[in-house]
Amino acid sequence: MTSVMLGPYATQMLGDYGADVVKIESPAGDSTRATGPALEPGMAATFLGANRSKRSIVLDLKLKDAREALMVLIDSADVLVYSMRPQKMAALGLAPDVLRGRNPRIVVVAIHGFAEDGPYAGRPAYDDIIQGLCGLASLSELQGREPAYLPTVICDKACALYATQAILIALLARAQQGHGSYVEMPMFEAMVNFTLVEHFYGQHFRPPLANAGYSRMLTVWRRPYRTADGYICIVPYSDQHWFRFFTEAGRSSLLEDERFQGIAARTRNIDALYAELASAVSLRSTADWLATCERLDIPVAPYNRLADLERDPQLAQTAFFTTMADPTMGDIVTPAAPLKFDGVAAQPTLPPRLGQHTVEILQQAGLPGPQIEKLLSSGAIIQSAI
Repeated sequence: MTSVMLGPYATQMLGDYGADVVKIESPAGDSTRATGPALEPGMAATFLGANRSKRSIVLDLKLKDAREALMVLIDSADVLVYSMRPQKMAALGLAPDVLRGRNPRIVVVAIHGFAEDGPYAGRPAYDDIIQGLCGLASLSELQGREPAYLPTVICDKACALYATQAILIALLARAQQGHGSYVEMPMFEAMVNFTLVEHFYGQHFRPPLANAGYSRMLTVWRRPYRTADGYICIVPYSDQHWFRFFTEAGRSSLLEDERFQGIAARTRNIDALYAELASAVSLRSTADWLATCERLDIPVAPYNRLADLERDPQLAQTAFFTTMADPTMGDIVTPAAPLKFDGVAAQPTLPPRLGQHTVEILQQAGLPGPQIEKLLSSGAIIQSAI
């Protein structure tokens, strides 16, 4: 019972690796079904990106009969993930204690914007809101620029990883203890944790030894570097890397510069260090630097734009992009699930149409045919025509 990106992405990961994921949607469907280019209504690009490997059922939870059908699904479910606010779930009669009373083995994972015991509890939360609150948007300000959001839904996607982790931990606990649990997954707290892994920095100490913000991440010189004919990604890091790089670049005198003696000094003087790096890189071609750095064992890679990824030799050889044939839309290309187990990759399935599996799912849950027909006729459930 989630929409947009966080919950759908978390459950897509589980579905790709074999979980039977049932996406419960309202009659209007997930809003991302209309976000981005599409070949048919309800199957837009953003929806395709986060909803592989699931089945879709439409329940109008405003209606009592639909809520009763949901409870039948709860009876045999291992996990329920939802992103509705706690107050709305309680108003629908779907509070966690009610769900767990119905099925003591179920794991209930509630995705909230904010922890329930704080003053922000119950507030709406979107990726932009959380980026601004958790400090991510302030990182560009520390670089001397205007505050800015990262141009990706980083909070939704990072929190999806937390949610998937929570599900797996809770299922392991259930296997050991014999009962389910209620897991609260607050976006704000999760993203403060995520952001401060490196950026709490000197604030770990009392009194603080430095301001928050890891200087190597914040220098404006940390970026793909312009070469004589393009860009390259290069990261000299260790003492040996810098010795080899400055020697190769004809800047051996910098090896004696006290600002660059050891990782602590380099970190304190990261702006000057990376400015020297950028200056040296600009004098040779991309191909030259790739060959040179590989010879010297300095971490290096080409710079890829989004349009380059399907042609990347690593991704091409590992068949990372999967093509799935759909009878209506034709070929649909999707990035692969990245993990392999004993050398076997996941085999994702196509994202579902809205309500594509409604009847099938309710039949499997044990609802008799006449009851399903009654639900269909009342509008409590909807079955896709495709």
